[in-house]
Amino acid sequence: MSDYLPKDVREGLERKRKGDRLRRSLRRVHVGDDIYPILEFASDGFAVDAETAPRLRGFVDIFDGSRHLYQALIVASQVDGDLMRYEFKRNTPATDTAPVDFERATDAPIALLPRH
Repeated sequence: MSDYLPKDVREGLERKRKGDRLRRSLRRVHVGDDIYPILEFASDGFAVDAETAPRLRGFVDIFDGSRHLYQALIVASQVDGDLMRYEFKRNTPATDTAPVDFERATDAPIALLPRH
């Protein structure tokens, strides 16, 4: 069907589709102070807009809104149309607590009450 539309109409529809995808995207990749919306996300990598994102490489943080999801090590994989795809070398879930170096007992008390 797109073969029958004039070139400027096809380009306008493509820009609209791309703008809608950017607005709906909640996941974002943070590289230093730069932030890029993630258009596609999978277990082995993600894709961003090829026009706005440079060829990213190295350590990045991935957020879903304001929630920190992952700390990842990435490499640029390939350009796929208007998307730049990146692959994870390492993808670690972010935690808000420090790891402990001892085993916690399942029946340990949560808190201690004073005697007075």
